[in-house]
Amino acid sequence: MDQINKQGLVLLGCGKMGSAMLEGWLSRGLFLNSTWVTDPHPSDWLRGLSNKGLHLNEGAPDTPAVVLIAVKPQMMAQALPTMAGHGSALFVTIAAGTKISTYEHVLGAGARVVRAMPNIPAAVSRGITAIVGNTAATGADMDTAEGLLSAVGQVVRLEGEHQMDAVTAVSGSGPGYVFHLVEALAAAGVAEGLPPDLSMKLARATLSGAGEMLLRSPLTAAELRESVTSQKGTTAAGLDVLMNEDKGFPALMRAAVKAAADRGRELGA
Repeated sequence: MDQINKQGLVLLGCGKMGSAMLEGWLSRGLFLNSTWVTDPHPSDWLRGLSNKGLHLNEGAPDTPAVVLIAVKPQMMAQALPTMAGHGSALFVTIAAGTKISTYEHVLGAGARVVRAMPNIPAAVSRGITAIVGNTAATGADMDTAEGLLSAVGQVVRLEGEHQMDAVTAVSGSGPGYVFHLVEALAAAGVAEGLPPDLSMKLARATLSGAGEMLLRSPLTAAELRESVTSQKGTTAAGLDVLMNEDKGFPALMRAAVKAAADRGRELGA
């Protein structure tokens, strides 16, 4: 963080994900007066930080260490050219669907670019982010990007950009699938006679508790499933439905992930 504090960090876009990352960086020693944030609709939290030294909508230093791009894909065409004059920076982007070649076209072929896909649990420092760099990005650049993004959770490195659409479909969109599973589980409980509030409380606690077990346990997901499934018991009866290859979770999840990955490819076309 020393070099970033010396040269500065530019955050282009500061919505939910950008705010989560910024909060993590500040807790790890990023100086407010070394941080430039550009956002057309800053939150009250950002405005408060600007009163304490953060540079809000003030442009950017000439030679920042890092420019992190967190704008929505539909805003990229307008926002990205504003950073073209900062070619010496490391550019880290978390924008879904926008390919590395797009950044190279706007910023120049020599631009050092790391493309990243975080997910929304970053808001509670429990995210996971996949990263991949272009040919100009050095090992030190990848380490810098990983260090920044680890402020909000785990970081994994991809073999190549060709894996990014699948990552987006699994971990990027995955929290939405989990939230819908909670909705569906709660609705099923209501169908069996539970009051809606109670059923939702049970469903939320069950999913979050199971997730914590996955995080803490050395066992695989399959081993954990088997450990809570008694032969011919209630869990086994339910899993017989859910694990049906044609109509259960396997088929539905393959279809959902494919649809999300296909949409990612469309956004990047």
